[in-house]
Order: sequence, then C-alpha cells, then structure tokens
Amino acid sequence: MAANMSTATEPAAREAEGRNLPALVFGVLLIVVIICGNMLVCLSVLTEKALKTTTNYFIVSLAVADLMLAVLVLPLFVYSEYLDGVWMLSTTICDGLMTMDVMLCTASIFNLCAISIDRFIAVLIPLNYNRKHVDLRQAVLLSATWILALAVASPVMFGINNVPGRDPSECKLENDDYVLYSSVCSFFIPCPIMLMLYCGMFRGLRRWEDARKAKLRNSIQACRKLQEAAASLPPLASLPPPLPPIIEREPTNTPYEASAFPSPDRPYSSSEFKNAHVPTVSFAEIKFNPDPHRRKRAKINSRERKAMQVLPVVVGAFLFCWTPFFVLHTMRARCLHCHVPPALMSVVTWLGYVNSALNPVIYTVFNTEFRNFFKKFLHRCCS
Repeated sequence: MAANMSTATEPAAREAEGRNLPALVFGVLLIVVIICGNMLVCLSVLTEKALKTTTNYFIVSLAVADLMLAVLVLPLFVYSEYLDGVWMLSTTICDGLMTMDVMLCTASIFNLCAISIDRFIAVLIPLNYNRKHVDLRQAVLLSATWILALAVASPVMFGINNVPGRDPSECKLENDDYVLYSSVCSFFIPCPIMLMLYCGMFRGLRRWEDARKAKLRNSIQACRKLQEAAASLPPLASLPPPLPPIIEREPTNTPYEASAFPSPDRPYSSSEFKNAHVPTVSFAEIKFNPDPHRRKRAKINSRERKAMQVLPVVVGAFLFCWTPFFVLHTMRARCLHCHVPPALMSVVTWLGYVNSALNPVIYTVFNTEFRNFFKKFLHRCCS
C-alpha cells in the first residue's frame, strides 16, 4: 500500500519540484512573434500585387508551416518546459505532438528544398517558366512538400512510439531507429540537395549576368558605329524629295480608291529620282530577337533577383538554427555511450523553434517590398 501511495504521489512531487517561469515567458512571446510575423507574410503576398510571384507563394507555404508550429506544437512544448521537462498529459497527446512536430519541421525544410528546385529551374530553364502564376509543376512541388512531410511523420501516428518500458512523464521520440530515419529524411538528405541546387543556381545567375554585360557592350559598340555613320551623312537639304504618296501609303482594302493615286495637281517625274544617290548605313552588326515575348519570358527581373538574394539568408538561418538539434538528436539515439545533457537538448530545441520567428524578420530586413507592406500595415493598426 505504501509503495502504491509513493508511486501515485511521485508525479505530483516531480511537478512541485520547480517551475521554469523564464521558459513560460519566452515561450509565450515566441508564439506571439511567430503568429504575428508569419500572418503578415501571408497577408502581404495575398494582398500586394507586387509580391504575387511564384517564389513568394512558396514563402507563404513556409509561413503556413511556421504558423501551424506556433499554434499546434509550441503551446504544449512551452507547457512541458514550464514544468521542467515533465510531461503531465497523456501519451496519446504526446504522440500527436511528436507527429505534428516532425511533420511541420519536415515541411519547413521541404518547402525550402522546393524553393531551391523552383529557382534552379527558373534560372537554368527560363523560357517556359511561369513567373506570375503557379503552374502545374509548381503546384506539384507545393503539394509534394506536405505529402512527403506527412509520410515522414506518419509512423508516429501508427504507434511506433509505443515501446516497452516507456516513461509516461517524458515526451519524446522513443524508437531510436525512427529517430535516425526521420532525421535523415527531414534534414540530412534535403540539406545537401538544397545547397547543391543553390550553388548551381548562382553559377547560372553569374553566367547570365556575364552574357547580359557582353550583349550590353556589343550594343554600345553598335550604337557608336551608327553614330559615326550618321555623322558622315549629308545634310537633310541635299536629300531627294519624299516618295510619291502611292508608295508612302500603306495598301488599303480597296485598291481602286481615288485616294490611293497621286494627285494630278502634283505630278512626279521619275527622272528626279533616277540618278539620286542616298548614302546607306549597314545594320548587319545589330542583331534583333525575332520573338520579343520569348525574350521577355527568359529575362530575370529585378524583383526576382531580390527574392533570390533573400533565400540564401533564409536557408542559412534555417541551417544555423536546426543543425545543432538534428546532430544531437541523432547522436543521442545512436550513440549509447554518449551523454547529452537535458539542458543542452532543451537549448538546441528552443533554437530550432526560434527559426520560425526569424523568417519574417529576414524578409523585412532584406526585401524592400515586404518592408513597405509591414510599415503600412503597422501604421494602419497604430493610427
């Protein structure tokens, strides 16, 4: 009986051991910042015409993942941290928390990977790339990020976390093999792919920029030659009179109209033009694109280049925030003799969640259009 009483009072005693008030305050502030910042990102893309680009639609998908993380995962995580890591709820709720945590973190990195694939296609295969509306390829990429993220997290829903000897006072991924599987699928495979795609993208941008500068130099040289040729032309007074109206006019649908013939009051003699000599200028060195619409689609405008400049910062911040967590998370599961202090694991987990609040700040600092929208929105709210 005494043993049963001690067992029953053990959770209450552990609950009464301490309250982590700083974790509660910081967690509540973090949730508010993540929700407000990412909602502003979604509103800005949905309402501002200048921000309706395919890259920003992927950014909206990333912001939705961060919003869901702040609503579905962080409140329970903050509650657990407030109790010094003691899990006071049921194991079913814990499994739901772990499922959403794995899925949303995986969705975030898969969204970044999808952005890198989309940008790679836009730079290296630009002619058929739709820059203003989401086409089938981009819709498939957006859908695949969430479907694959759900597939990675689904084993937790099907009970892989129910291992023998599970401690109900601790909420974590219990199956070490699944920890390795989820870490590899969610982080260690997508990250190298994403970095290689970005390297290829910026190499393509550099080649495109060099080609653009070469064309600009050729155009300047051709213009200078035209100016030199124009300087050698005779003055306008020495040029022959204009051509007869029948040659100047464009052909009409009624070729027998009287207006299509020269007026009898102004007779023209062909002898006036027979021996006339007009200096000519050769345009052989100037090359024109026969299809201007094709060229326009292939061009990367300044707005897209600004979006591309922001993306490496977003990826760098993600890697900085989540790499320590995945390294320690995997090491704790696979290295049986390695001891990872709970406090260190808690710090790297907090660092990973902070990344969800950083992205809106990065957009505000590095993108003028996002910054202008945030300023206008905040001014409307405060006034």
